[in-house]
Amino acid sequence: MKAKDLAERATTDLAQLLLDVKKDLFSFRMKNVTGQLSDTSLLRKARKDVARIEMILRQRAIKASGGEA
Repeated sequence: MKAKDLAERATTDLAQLLLDVKKDLFSFRMKNVTGQLSDTSLLRKARKDVARIEMILRQRAIKASGGEA
């Protein structure tokens, strides 16, 4: 996911997407430990998606509070 695409989404959609990506990340970790994950790059991609979503949500929270937090 690109940050530009994520920035266009509503905050509630981002919060739900964050939960979904975190669940996927957990699933990927478990599959990796058990040797069932064939594409380990999914772990890195999911971690980066979580970071992007959290960054956008944090920026919105700072903007809503009126400045520095």
